[in-house]
Amino acid sequence: MSSHSSALLISSCLPLLLAGAALGGDGVDVKITNDGTEDIVVTVYDMSTSPERVVLSNTRIYGFTSVPISLVADATGRGNLSWTATSTDSVFRKCGHADTVVGDAASVNVHADSSCGV
Repeated sequence: MSSHSSALLISSCLPLLLAGAALGGDGVDVKITNDGTEDIVVTVYDMSTSPERVVLSNTRIYGFTSVPISLVADATGRGNLSWTATSTDSVFRKCGHADTVVGDAASVNVHADSSCGV
């Protein structure tokens, strides 16, 4: 690789490194856990970023299973997330959603046990 290409690659990555430091540096590791027996489809948003960042997109989570994610820490070192969940049963569809603030190594229980708005 030529020195010009190397310099270009390094200079293009520098803003990404600086953005990570400006957004709180270290991430907040969280487990998203389906707290029911039925499979659900979950989307999780990182609300600490502007605009909000999709961290998990329409991911099927089996009953009593967890999925690890990482969020950007806010100024207090905590993560802010919003989640939505939908049951996989097309006949008796159920939904769920919530917003929460979490610390590192937290676990967030998600579920779809309410009626869905039409």
